[in-house]
Amino acid sequence: MLHQPAATTSDGTSTLAPSTPDARRRMSASAVLWVTLAVFAQESVWNFYDAQVPEQLRQYVTSAGVIGLIMGLDHSLGIFTQPSVGFLSDRLVRRKAGRWPIVLIGAVMATVPFVLIPWAGSLPVLMVCVVGFALIANAFKGVTETLISDYVPAGSRSKAQGFIKAGVSLTIIVSSLISLLVVDRSLHLAFAIPPVLMLIMLGLSWMFLGRRHQQAVLPEQPSEGREDEPEFTSPWAVLKDAARSPSSPTVLLMIGIFCFSGMWTALRSLNTPYGTEVLGLTRGEAGGLALPGAVAFLLCVLPLAYGSERLGQLRAMRYGVGLFVIGLLVGFAFPTVPGTVASTVLSAVGYASFAVNALVALWNLAPTQKVLGTYTALYTIASSAGMALGPAILGSTVDLTSWRYMMLNAAAFAAVTFAVFGLLTRRIPDRSES
Repeated sequence: MLHQPAATTSDGTSTLAPSTPDARRRMSASAVLWVTLAVFAQESVWNFYDAQVPEQLRQYVTSAGVIGLIMGLDHSLGIFTQPSVGFLSDRLVRRKAGRWPIVLIGAVMATVPFVLIPWAGSLPVLMVCVVGFALIANAFKGVTETLISDYVPAGSRSKAQGFIKAGVSLTIIVSSLISLLVVDRSLHLAFAIPPVLMLIMLGLSWMFLGRRHQQAVLPEQPSEGREDEPEFTSPWAVLKDAARSPSSPTVLLMIGIFCFSGMWTALRSLNTPYGTEVLGLTRGEAGGLALPGAVAFLLCVLPLAYGSERLGQLRAMRYGVGLFVIGLLVGFAFPTVPGTVASTVLSAVGYASFAVNALVALWNLAPTQKVLGTYTALYTIASSAGMALGPAILGSTVDLTSWRYMMLNAAAFAAVTFAVFGLLTRRIPDRSES
């Protein structure tokens, strides 16, 4: 653990003594463990949400396009909440509790509408629960992901992301097991398990890391070559700076994040209906289709995280998109359970390469380390916009063709993503790949 003497000013802000160069370069294993647990906690809820809420909506809505639109609209709420919440967390990070109050209070509030989803007896009530959960959960989601930047130095964040994403892959396994073992027996119990796990694990993470935040948080260090770092007075000033700089590749990187997140979310949202319609599986069996991909993600994410440091973050993401496209084509060519499992595995490995690198690459483009929470909001804006439109776009193509062509339609959209990342590898400066 990184410990520095801390003092508290009159406004509650902690002043930390400079760390040694070795301390700044060293990754704290315990900090990574507890941040991983925090991210695992929130993602366990989101993965079950993506797997089962579409089937809940199908009780009232028959159009795949409309279901995809609803699943995407809840993600779009993060576009409006994340910049302000992320900027607030940047202001709180040097105080006694840091970003943790936002995460803990948000988790408690989000639990209520989530648990009520299977109890909804009509579409309006179901929409209130779905939108209520998404509004609250999206508000603190990016703050939880930003925690790693508080405890791990910049040079080790890709490795740390590898461990975090490995933990996230376990949430897919947990979600799949709940679908397989609980959903067909008790839907109400199935929806209660993920939020209870979230509260327990976030509590443990705060107890062992967040409660000692002042002693564990890294001191602020000026970015290399950026001694005259700008000061921002609002989240919108940060957003304008990112968009207006003519030499900044931030917007192009956000487009790549938008494209890949959109297709990945679309496949996750429509995978269960695909399994019931094309493969003839039950709802619980179809929900478990993500399990082999989660295992593959878990096995490959750490090697990819370490390998990306040599290959380059952007090249690794581009190769990942290429493998993602190949996986989708395999799924289309072989519309069977084994073929779909193989497709899921290949696509998951491709997505893993993107998952461990995208946020770190965006952080590396930040003009100052003091706005990393707001830059996480940029990631959320791009990914949430993709999540909002991706399911609707892919669902609409299913309405126009059929469920049988879902994989082929997704491969066509993913090919566009591949072209975007190809352009990124030629235009983004080398410092974004460090």
